[in-house]
Amino acid sequence: MELLLAVVTLGGLGLLFGVVLGYSSKKFAVEVDERVPLIKECLPGANCGGCGYAGCDAYAQAIVDEIAAANCCAPAGAAAAEKIGEIMGVSVDVEEAKVAFVKCKGTCDKAKENGSYYGIRSCIDAVNIPGGGSKACEFGCLGMGSCVQVCKFDALNIINDIAVVDEEKCIGCGACVKTCPKKVIDLIPVSKKVEIGCNSKSKGIEVKNNCSVGCITCGLCARNCPEKAIEMVNNLPIIHHEKCVGCGVCLEKCPTHVIIDRK
Repeated sequence: MELLLAVVTLGGLGLLFGVVLGYSSKKFAVEVDERVPLIKECLPGANCGGCGYAGCDAYAQAIVDEIAAANCCAPAGAAAAEKIGEIMGVSVDVEEAKVAFVKCKGTCDKAKENGSYYGIRSCIDAVNIPGGGSKACEFGCLGMGSCVQVCKFDALNIINDIAVVDEEKCIGCGACVKTCPKKVIDLIPVSKKVEIGCNSKSKGIEVKNNCSVGCITCGLCARNCPEKAIEMVNNLPIIHHEKCVGCGVCLEKCPTHVIIDRK
C-alpha cells in the first residue's frame, strides 16, 4: 500500500506540474515573427559579429524589427541578402564583396624595434606600453595576433611578425578591423588590386629610420598617376578606387615598393 501510495502521489504531482507548465507556456508565450526563422536559415550561423550584432539570431531579429539592413552579413554573401530582401519584401543593394587588407609590410627583417617586449602576447595589451609597442614605427602592425584570435574563418596568420590575410578564406566580416588597436587593417573591394602597404603618418627620414619598406611621402605615385587616382593625405598616398584603372605606373615609380599589386 505504501508503494502504491507513492506511485499515485508522484503520478498526481507529475500530472499537476504538466497542466501548470502547459498553461504557463500558452499564457506567457512570446510570439515570434515567422520571418525570423526564415531569415536565420539564410544566415551562416558563424556568429562572427561582423554585422554589428551579438550573433545571427540577434541580427535576424534586428532585420525583422527594421533596425538593420538585409545586406550586413558578409559571410552570407549577395545571394542571401537578396533572399532576405524577398522575405522582408524590400529591395536590397548588394555591395561588392570585400576582404581584409593589412596596411603594413614591416616584417621582422624590415622594421626596427625600440626594445624587447615581455608580456601578454596581445596587440591590445602591448599598445598600452609607452610608445605603443616595441616596434619603432608607432603606426605599424605589432604582430601579436589579436586579429588572428578574433577571426573565425582562419583567414589570418602571423608571418615574420606581421598579420597576413588569406584572401581565399577571408569573407570580409570586419572582426579583425574592429580589433586591431593600430587600425592597420582595412576592408577593401575584392576587385581593387592596387593598395598602399603602409600605415605610417610620419615623414620621409623618420619613416626610413624605422622601416626600410615604409612610405617616405615622396609623392611620386600621386604626381605620376595618369588617372589622378592617388592623393597624399596625412603623409600617406590614398588610392581612389573609383578612378584607378590598375595601370601600374604608381608601382613602377614608388622607390620603396610600398604599393602592392594584389593580383
